[in-house]
Amino acid sequence: MRILHIGKFFPPVTGGIESFLGDLLPALERAGVTTAALVHDDIRHEPVPVCHRNTTLFRVPCYGTLLYVPISPAFIFAMRKAIQAFQPDILHFHVPNTSAFWALPLSIAGALPWVVHWHADVVPSAIDRRMALAYQLYRPIEKLFLRRSQSIIATSQSYLNTSSSLVDFKDKSHIIPLGLDPDRLKKPNDARLRWAETAWGQPEGRILVIGRLTYYKGHEVMLDASTALPYGRILIVGDGEREFSLQRRIHTLGLSKVSLLGSLPELDLHALIFSCDCLCLPSIERTEAFGLVLLEAMRYGKPVVASNIPGSGIGWVVEDGVTGFLVPPGDPVLLAGALRKLFSLPELKLFMGQSALERFGKVFQIDHVAQEIILLYNQTLKALKSTT
Repeated sequence: MRILHIGKFFPPVTGGIESFLGDLLPALERAGVTTAALVHDDIRHEPVPVCHRNTTLFRVPCYGTLLYVPISPAFIFAMRKAIQAFQPDILHFHVPNTSAFWALPLSIAGALPWVVHWHADVVPSAIDRRMALAYQLYRPIEKLFLRRSQSIIATSQSYLNTSSSLVDFKDKSHIIPLGLDPDRLKKPNDARLRWAETAWGQPEGRILVIGRLTYYKGHEVMLDASTALPYGRILIVGDGEREFSLQRRIHTLGLSKVSLLGSLPELDLHALIFSCDCLCLPSIERTEAFGLVLLEAMRYGKPVVASNIPGSGIGWVVEDGVTGFLVPPGDPVLLAGALRKLFSLPELKLFMGQSALERFGKVFQIDHVAQEIILLYNQTLKALKSTT
């Protein structure tokens, strides 16, 4: 079986979907599926196929983004060339990604079955109101794209149940969670751990926040919550358009316990997760559909405190009171209260961390996820043959 994945970006570009793709494709290869990926490149050069852990990558030049959308005029031509060169049995699209829509006018793409991996809705944000206007133009094309697909993957039942985009397509939607490769998240070496100890600067009360500094991640809520924490050290990893405003807020509130570290190499990030006391995900909109960073924390046996966003998969990934705490989104008082409770009960923190590690192994290990996806590939091909 030959599967061409069409995504937004790919490692070393950082992000949840990127990490998932980077782990999924080798897992599919290990299971006997031949894979390739067509993605945008964050470097402006001509697309050249390269190999990543036995997977062929077709990288397409990207000239920045507009409203979080990659500007890549050559993508339609690269898609045609990739299909011609790779000869896939199925096109597996990872969305949201407007470049995926170039498959609609391509006859060579239309001749193949499509699996659409629905990572998140494009949410008409109450925070970034430009998104609501842009979505009016986006939605008709999105609906046509979904209608054309043979199968759709939603990452949690709760997200499928509340997705206005998928409401008309539940009959061909399948629930398969995201996953990670535990071998990629190994114990950091001594040098990385020494660096992490220096970054923390104190032995306990270590709260780690990971995510792009963008409108829906809730970093402002985290900063407000930190004013109610009598102790602790908070490190925020990520870069983005809100960096300056967050730095100014940290200065205004006098939060010496909080540091913005920017984007970090993967090994440094793993060292921080390994050495933290808990991971916090304070996101405030269901654009945060799953929270892949939660799985990274679970892999290292760390409890999490996360926003229980209505309709998001976070409330399913995190078992409240078992693998961490869930709090209402946008409430710094309850967020601070959950963190204080976690740090005041060391035995509970230890229990939650162990429970998180066990849940990761049972549900989110990438080889388990790959097997479910392969089963869906086979079902998709079988159903298509029965109708032709």
